Amino acid sequence: MLRSLMILAVLLLPVAVCGAQQRAAPEEYPTAWEVPPGDPVEHMTAGYAKVLCSALFITGRDLATAVDEDGFFVSPRAERRLVSKTVVDQKAHAVHLTLPNGVTRTARLYPDQGCVTLPRGAGSVFFTPVKIRSSLPDPATQPWPMGERLPDTPLPREVNAAKVAAAVDAAFDPADALTAAFVVAYKGRIIAERYQRGLDQTTRLPSWSMGKSIAATLMGQLIHEGVYDLWEPAPVDEWQRPDDPRRAIRIADLLRMSSGLRFVAPQDPDYDPSRGYPDHLYIYTGAIDSVRWAVTRPPQWPPNTVGRYRNSDPLVVNYLIRKAVVGRKQEYLSYPQRHLFDRLGIRNMVVEADAYGNLAFQGYDLGTGRDWLRLGLLYLQNGIWNGERLLSDGWTDFVRTPAPAWSKPVYGGFFWLNRTRRWPVPEDAYFMAGAGGQYTIIIPTHDLVVVRLGHYKGAEAGEKSLRRSLELLMEAVPQVRDPWQPPSGAR
Repeated sequence: MLRSLMILAVLLLPVAVCGAQQRAAPEEYPTAWEVPPGDPVEHMTAGYAKVLCSALFITGRDLATAVDEDGFFVSPRAERRLVSKTVVDQKAHAVHLTLPNGVTRTARLYPDQGCVTLPRGAGSVFFTPVKIRSSLPDPATQPWPMGERLPDTPLPREVNAAKVAAAVDAAFDPADALTAAFVVAYKGRIIAERYQRGLDQTTRLPSWSMGKSIAATLMGQLIHEGVYDLWEPAPVDEWQRPDDPRRAIRIADLLRMSSGLRFVAPQDPDYDPSRGYPDHLYIYTGAIDSVRWAVTRPPQWPPNTVGRYRNSDPLVVNYLIRKAVVGRKQEYLSYPQRHLFDRLGIRNMVVEADAYGNLAFQGYDLGTGRDWLRLGLLYLQNGIWNGERLLSDGWTDFVRTPAPAWSKPVYGGFFWLNRTRRWPVPEDAYFMAGAGGQYTIIIPTHDLVVVRLGHYKGAEAGEKSLRRSLELLMEAVPQVRDPWQPPSGAR
């Protein structure tokens, strides 16, 4: 198990993480880490059940392929081999995995809340599932981007069609890359699109931590609407005692993964798997109230002093989103669809929930290539969609400005940055990223958004394929804007 966790520390997210957190940390608060309770193998098995459930009942994959290719993030191969019995209940849309000690862990589909990991021994969730329906008309009748009907006209003259085609070929070569979807928009128009055999533009694929950028967008909307102030302390009820250092944590610090909460993650530079199962994975696999676990973590450092990629911060942002929605007397589980997705033409995005009804923006989400393209276009267009401003002028600048607490300029506000030239595109590009090779890359200088989704097993080869594809796209499409520089004096 310890070896598996060490491997996960390497595979979790973009390699930029590993070199971006080496700055000497300030003196820590005298608090202790609460090791997540339970058996790590059982946790991994619970996460494995959820991965299979989503693959089978949302994406539409077959069991053998899902077992071989999907979701090592929460359950490495070694732990998968410990499962002694796998039962797929097609009628109940559930997956049951049994360990040699007789313990069975289950994940069940609740159609509009996705697949949910059930607590050990529980037969159902601890919330009332909600039906979510888009208010938009049939997408086949609507032109892109509010629908799926694409224009039947030649590419713009300035676009090199042959190199665009080569870029698409590169994204799927070699086959071991397991690229599932590749979609490119230039000036808002789709100029390239291909899917793995058997998939298409309606296939919802696991997108993992790209969901954090959905949380950023929902928070950006609330700030635009005056509900919250980006630079004010986060109004978390549990942090409001006069002597609680967490009172100083700003919403901006949470978005920048710089809260300083004591929350262990496998990609921490000082991570020691022998100490216990990490919080970063526990909130996926523990079948707990994940938001409650996050907001009750003690402080480790003062806010805005240490940047660490930890799921605590998006979970606290989720707490604030839910608090705002409930305060408006609105329904929380359908809020993303009503307030964001419908406005972008997104009809079928699934943000899964935990057993206590918290939407898992930190990484249990499934969307189509075109849906992620739409979200990227919202940012490329500086928060304006169909002439309506959905995000404040300046919000896009915030999410792509380097977070000052990180030792390298690789992270902004729930978006990754290309300042260290991770990708062969201009430095001011920024991107959503998810474990296993999920990317939505925004390239303002070339008016491009590039989406690449793939199956987890192919992540290493997929990174190389995407790099070559981006090189070709830079040759295929001209620069149309000057490079952007982040504002000085970051707060």
